[in-house]
Amino acid sequence: MACTTPEAACPGEVPLAARRILLWRYCGARQFFFWTAGRIQANVFFLMEQLHGLLIVDKPRGMSSAQCTNRLKRLGQRKIGHAGTLDPMAQGVLLVLLGQATKISGYLMAEGEKHYAAVVEFGRITDTWDDDGVTLSALDADSLRRQVLERPDFEAALRAEVAAWSGEMRQVVPAYSAAKHEGRPLYSLARAGRETPEKVKTIHILQAEVLWVDLPRAAFRVVCSSGTYIRSLAHSLGTRLGCGAVLTELIREYSHPFGLEKAVSLDSVTANPELLRESVLPITAALPGWPVLQVTPEHEAAVRHGMPLADAKTARRDGDSASVWQPGAKAIFVAEGGEPLALVEASGSAACPAWSVLRGLWA
Repeated sequence: MACTTPEAACPGEVPLAARRILLWRYCGARQFFFWTAGRIQANVFFLMEQLHGLLIVDKPRGMSSAQCTNRLKRLGQRKIGHAGTLDPMAQGVLLVLLGQATKISGYLMAEGEKHYAAVVEFGRITDTWDDDGVTLSALDADSLRRQVLERPDFEAALRAEVAAWSGEMRQVVPAYSAAKHEGRPLYSLARAGRETPEKVKTIHILQAEVLWVDLPRAAFRVVCSSGTYIRSLAHSLGTRLGCGAVLTELIREYSHPFGLEKAVSLDSVTANPELLRESVLPITAALPGWPVLQVTPEHEAAVRHGMPLADAKTARRDGDSASVWQPGAKAIFVAEGGEPLALVEASGSAACPAWSVLRGLWA
């Protein structure tokens, strides 16, 4: 329903903050217009209640993860975050956490493996190790032909290098990354023209394979631990093959525990707030390996105060009577109505099993 604003409340020059207060007062929280200099503009924003749960977004290329969540903020989702950053040039699964779900980010990322499909181009090196960066060096046509296109063993060497990505590996962190040095992200040092220290991290590769080769380009798929830089894999591949390489395409196909087939497009949910509401999964779905335990109303207060709770005072949400308590086990406490209360961990002993609160989830 369009709002009507008294002319007295719509002067030609009103400070932005005052305008917003007037708009809220006369138009309500659901729909309002911004206007300047006495002229109404046709920008309509729909504000929703804060949602709580997980939204699986298919992030488009050319947008940072922060820009992606900022678009959802405009729909009233002020408490928002994501689990696992995707570079602007990358696309694919981005797990967006809304409301109380922002509290599970660390647990979600700690458990998750990720699947990527990537395309590399040989014969070129950029400062960011991907196609968005400034070219630092490039083979001329003759060198590219000799070192890559007409090198008899190049494809075999490429496949052997990718096949060697297995198990625990040490990886150099790109200079243009969010990794911190003395409290500052490396990319801020690099953009300022300052020397960035070389940082090395440990990653795990579970599977790697070449998908196709069409020199000077090739594609590979990799299943890896959270925090792996695919740009770094592409750069090291080019270095080991002696010709340089940059990452030109990257798709995150899976981010534990969800794949691209479960994702919704960012444009669709921002254009249709009702679809956003329907697409948000409950917090319990974000941690499928964690059993859901229901707490009786009389014990909710103890949980909300962070107090341990005896295993005997909980019941499995799925109706199974078997206890899930065992040393080191983790679970999710929910209230009688299904409201998430806390992430918990097994404590006590086999003789006196209990659950201790790891992270409260109540509003």
